[in-house]
Amino acid sequence: MQVRLASRAGFCFGVKRAIKLAEETVRERDGPVYCLGPLIHNPQVMQKLAAEGVQEIDRVEKAAPGGKLIIRSHGVGPGVLDTARDRNLKVVDATCPFVGRAQSLARELASGGTPVVIVGDKRHPEVQGIVDWTGGQAVVVDGPEEARRLPVVEKMAVLAQTTQPLANFQAVVDVLQEKAGQLQVYNTICHATGARQQAALELAREVDVMVVVGGAASANTRKLAALCRQSGKPAYQVETARELDPVWFKGVKVAGLTAGASTPDWIIEEVERRMKELGEMTQLEDNMKENVIAAETVPEGENSGRNGAAGEEGARTPVNGAAAEEQEKAAAEEEAKEDAASPETRAKTAAPETPRETAAEPVEEMKEAVEVKSLRPGEIVKGVVVQVGPDEVMVDVGAKSEGVIPLRELSCYNVQSPEDVVKVGDEIEVAVVKSEDNEGRLILSKERADAERAWETLDRHMESGEPVEGVVREVVKGGLLVDVGLRAFLPASLVERGYVEDLSKYVGQSIQARVIELNRNRKKVILSRKAVLEEEAVRMRRETLENLHEGQVVRGVVRRLTSFGAFVDVGGVDGLLHVSEMAWYRVNHPSEVVSVGDELDVMVLKVDRENEKISLGLKQVLPNPWDNVEEKYPVGSVVRAKVVRLAPFGAFVQLEPGVEGLVHISHLADHHVATPDEVVQEGDEVDVKVLNVAPEEKRIRLSIREVNRAPREKENRRFKEQRHQHQHNDDNGGTVTIGEMVGDIFDK
Repeated sequence: MQVRLASRAGFCFGVKRAIKLAEETVRERDGPVYCLGPLIHNPQVMQKLAAEGVQEIDRVEKAAPGGKLIIRSHGVGPGVLDTARDRNLKVVDATCPFVGRAQSLARELASGGTPVVIVGDKRHPEVQGIVDWTGGQAVVVDGPEEARRLPVVEKMAVLAQTTQPLANFQAVVDVLQEKAGQLQVYNTICHATGARQQAALELAREVDVMVVVGGAASANTRKLAALCRQSGKPAYQVETARELDPVWFKGVKVAGLTAGASTPDWIIEEVERRMKELGEMTQLEDNMKENVIAAETVPEGENSGRNGAAGEEGARTPVNGAAAEEQEKAAAEEEAKEDAASPETRAKTAAPETPRETAAEPVEEMKEAVEVKSLRPGEIVKGVVVQVGPDEVMVDVGAKSEGVIPLRELSCYNVQSPEDVVKVGDEIEVAVVKSEDNEGRLILSKERADAERAWETLDRHMESGEPVEGVVREVVKGGLLVDVGLRAFLPASLVERGYVEDLSKYVGQSIQARVIELNRNRKKVILSRKAVLEEEAVRMRRETLENLHEGQVVRGVVRRLTSFGAFVDVGGVDGLLHVSEMAWYRVNHPSEVVSVGDELDVMVLKVDRENEKISLGLKQVLPNPWDNVEEKYPVGSVVRAKVVRLAPFGAFVQLEPGVEGLVHISHLADHHVATPDEVVQEGDEVDVKVLNVAPEEKRIRLSIREVNRAPREKENRRFKEQRHQHQHNDDNGGTVTIGEMVGDIFDK
């Protein structure tokens, strides 16, 4: 008997990934390892993992704090993850990429206020986890009948349990089209499920009997067995090779074998080996029976010749009677074997015409099973990243096997690691390079698919003049290389509106640029960022000039300095801040007040829209020191001041920034002064007396002479008082010498 294995059977990539993560976690041996629920629906695999140290628990609370918790491929809701973190558990997330994508979609849709419908089994842990990611708001339907009971809404989104038959999902979508004004459809069915079902169905049509291997609790395995029965051939579901019955293979020339997603390779190999053994045994029995029947049915003459005794042959049972007796004996043996078979085995043995089984799975499902794609080189298809290795990426595109993207085919630029470009669960477009290489693998290219789409996009953008967006990858001689789905060159002279000395600062940045030259045959793309910036500058300048008005205070950035002022960018337009408008005091150079790059508030003094000129003022937004000068410097007060400049008629002194007063030459000293520099120099700090304040005219009269005269007048008064006292004593007969008078003065 020939045994043929389905092209897609056993572990899917999600289960393989979960098992691999579990084995790696156990090998770390740095704490207890837990699995929330069975990692896969296969008791043999779970027993093997338990022997290695994986403890199965049904609640997170049963895990010891500090341990590791493996999340199975079905995934969980956010509440479970929060509980795990609260218990200080290290989470090892083995959620299937397709399930993870469904969870993300459900969360985003629900958070955006869109009602979510999930097509699937509401009791299945995968579906329960997806519902949790919507905050419990999602509605679950198992088919079109339940969908018809949903209310009519303005908008709705629908997605599927990853193992749903496509026909059922499409039937629900057809119903919901009438229930929602706007329906968003997300086909989240795992390609591997459909591919496995299609491969099993094709094989069942070509063999005499099918054996489906998988856990009794595995839903996808049960569906697989039911689908095989709909082909009209007997199909039996087993967990291990020990459950195989020799009766199933009597008279069978070709037997088919497939397995559910939770079945490891070693169990499939055991079943395949046992099927071949049973096939050989049944073939041997059939051969023996044929020999016996042939011997019993030899013509009478030939038999007499062999035995040499015609009389003995005459005593034998007639030929027809012997054959009938042998057939009855064989039939009795078969009946005895069937009677001896266990009830469990008989339950698994399903005839194709069993009414209950054919009713459970309609024939239409077999016809509408997910078709496996037949891919041709050059074709562009969508797929989901299921595994990221050090030098290649595995993508499920719905073919008979996952496709492989070599590192060199990931991007038009050199990448160190595939993880820099994609991650597990990403949905990407790929081009088929080879439908089958020397090792039988499907070879794909993301770089070629990106390039194909990029050429189409660049053509449209060049015609419309709209900018394209890309990421600067590296600096080359004369400019930059930009990733716009393919390699594009941005000359250094077209990077900015002005000269750029260091181009390296743009590496890694996302920029917008205009396509100015395109040649697909030469693979040449030239970009200009300067064109986009200039257009933006013109637009901003126009808007700014329209919105500005005199007296308005705006925020600006100092762009450059000159000897007569500073140019300030106020929304795309450079306005002039003249040196005379920078402060309330005299400014010799703009650098004394502002620097390039400073952000400051300025007042619009004048707008010339025709010539696009703006005059700005800074001091107008600062307090005017002359507003309260009379209170700060009352007449008669003496204050400290700094000599700032000299004139033929006197010296100007600064009381504070913005407030200056004049010390007339006649008030510099008591004696005659020919020029002010005889008494003071620029930069000297002197005490001055306020003689007069005129804030309207911004004038203050000051005096140094009055400050110096006051002590002398005081001493003169004291001298006169002393002289008067001595004169009084002399009139009374006392004699006082001049020396005594002077001594008294110094003593005092």
